[in-house]
Amino acid sequence: MIIKNKKELEILREGGKRLAAVLAEAACHAIAGISTKELDALAENLILKSGGAPSFKGYKVRGVPRPYPGSLCVSINEEVVHGLPSDRELKNGDIVGLDIGMWFEGLCTDTAMTVLIGGGKNLPAGEAGKLIDATKKSLEIGIAEVRAGARVGDIGFAIQKYLETEGFGVVRELVGHGVGRAVHEDPEIPNWGHRGDGPELREGMAIALEPMATDGSPKVKLSKDGWTWLTRDCSRAAHFEHTLVVKKNGAEVLTRI
Repeated sequence: MIIKNKKELEILREGGKRLAAVLAEAACHAIAGISTKELDALAENLILKSGGAPSFKGYKVRGVPRPYPGSLCVSINEEVVHGLPSDRELKNGDIVGLDIGMWFEGLCTDTAMTVLIGGGKNLPAGEAGKLIDATKKSLEIGIAEVRAGARVGDIGFAIQKYLETEGFGVVRELVGHGVGRAVHEDPEIPNWGHRGDGPELREGMAIALEPMATDGSPKVKLSKDGWTWLTRDCSRAAHFEHTLVVKKNGAEVLTRI
């Protein structure tokens, strides 16, 4: 568990601000006809122009033969997270998760959103819209639980209760995490749990909350590519994420526009 100092928090604030702008711009280009490879190239270019470096590209996981090849994870429909950039083109009606991380002056931030292709600027309608909106709201519900002295289980309990009450599945195999000096730091922050359980949050911690919900079973599996996580029943998934700093009486969100 790493407590960031004043200088590190200043860097994370600036990096988070820049990364939020990158993701927002990339999301504007997520339209029918663009390939996920093209979207990844755009995102990488935006990261470099912002003065940062991609934190996902080249990322290695034990047991996976090749490092992650892209700067942006693009996960479509039944793909929960870590979808690989390819020649696949987005289509109207696709639910698309966009997950991105960036190094800035030696520290990294992480953020994600899910969009409905062809949904326009207004709230998307139908079942896809309900899934996206509920997952986005669950992130805000989780953030509201963050403060010094709270427990990781408090966050997971609040997210799980809301999503399951709304009729959605909560993915168990994938979790939020500490962030900053590395892409993934302790503690792990599940999107389920019990109040009072888990590590205690301390002021100055940088953490990434990232609820992942499905409109079917919460069970997932790893694709043969070694990276992409898929729902087992081919139900659709949504994913939202913010990097934030634990404060005495709440949370400071670093990746919000």
